[in-house]
Amino acid sequence: MSTSVAVIGGGPAGMMAAIAAGEVGAEVVLFDGNEKLGKKLFITGKGRCNVTNSAQGREFLNNIVHNSRFLYSTFAAFDNNALMSKIEENGTPLKEERGGRIFPASDKASDITKALEKMLAKNRVRVTLRAKVREIIPSDGGYDLDFGTETRHFDRVIVATGGVSYPTTGSDGSGYQLLKKLGHTVTEIKPSLIAVLTKEDWCKELQGLSLKNVTLTAKLGKKVLYTELGEMLFTHFGISGPLVLSMSCLINDVDLNALSVTIDLKPGLTREQLEKRILRDFEEKNRGQISTVIDGLLPRSMTPIVASLCGIPENTPISQVTRQQREKLIDTLKALPVTPCGFRPIAEAIVTRGGISTKEIDPKTMESKLHPGLFVAGELLDVDGFTGGFNLQIAFSTGHAAGQHAGEP
Repeated sequence: MSTSVAVIGGGPAGMMAAIAAGEVGAEVVLFDGNEKLGKKLFITGKGRCNVTNSAQGREFLNNIVHNSRFLYSTFAAFDNNALMSKIEENGTPLKEERGGRIFPASDKASDITKALEKMLAKNRVRVTLRAKVREIIPSDGGYDLDFGTETRHFDRVIVATGGVSYPTTGSDGSGYQLLKKLGHTVTEIKPSLIAVLTKEDWCKELQGLSLKNVTLTAKLGKKVLYTELGEMLFTHFGISGPLVLSMSCLINDVDLNALSVTIDLKPGLTREQLEKRILRDFEEKNRGQISTVIDGLLPRSMTPIVASLCGIPENTPISQVTRQQREKLIDTLKALPVTPCGFRPIAEAIVTRGGISTKEIDPKTMESKLHPGLFVAGELLDVDGFTGGFNLQIAFSTGHAAGQHAGEP
């Protein structure tokens, strides 16, 4: 007789779990509270679905920020190459972009969902939408699922309801409550891959300005927590963009008051090279004002702000700029300071940091160590990584492991 498996949650982890359980012959029912599957997938990668990353082996795992060791077995069993093959075999060609990011060739997130739905159908998974599980109750060697209006019994249950980021997609934290009732530990929940609030008012003045090819660095004392070249954005509340989102993964556990964050606006030039460049500009524009030199180095909107930070009025004649002021300008261009004072709300985070303690989950099977036959997958787990497709791969890999082992006779 086939094993009956309930999968709670129709996101990437839940869908893959249901597919994998069906592949080993289980009778699978996939429950989701939304009106359609994969709702969060539709908004990932700005609607294009950055489904995974092409980084291989150790390089891939180096992009998992928290509890990467927990994923060794699941990645070995079902990695990014296996996922890409599975998706393409089911009618959705993929392409690679900057930083190894993998997208559907069509640039449509819906095509990833279509491929997954095709796999669900192929493996005879029954899908029940608008179904909200209120409680998971151990019963008769399996589990009863309480839906409020009815109770249904299954041999095994996989919980893959997501975290608390983007709650409008169904990630409302309900999975934490279901598992807490069963005795599982939920570590502190925080936003990850999130925009950063800053104390500086001038960030608001630069709202909408995107900086490319700058280096963002975060230090705690002398220790460098993060330094990377790339792109960032000024907003009405502070800073955002790829560099900032990645940095947020590494600073959400530290005292922000003790943190030093700087932007190297000219990372392609050493301090000495930058000084020579400025001295040359001074000679060529010696009858002009300091603003003309700064304009030649930065976007125009930054000129009054940088001049003010350096204590140099914009209309100061170049001939009157002191050596001390010139040194201050170089310091600012090479290390423009910003002061983090918090993060945007967790509902805006790309992923949730924290979740079900990995100490309570078997890393090979995703089975609960507290309740045999109960499995946990995806963003519910206390595992997360950088932006670039790594978090979706965590969901797919852990979902596959949970489904494969839950579905075994």
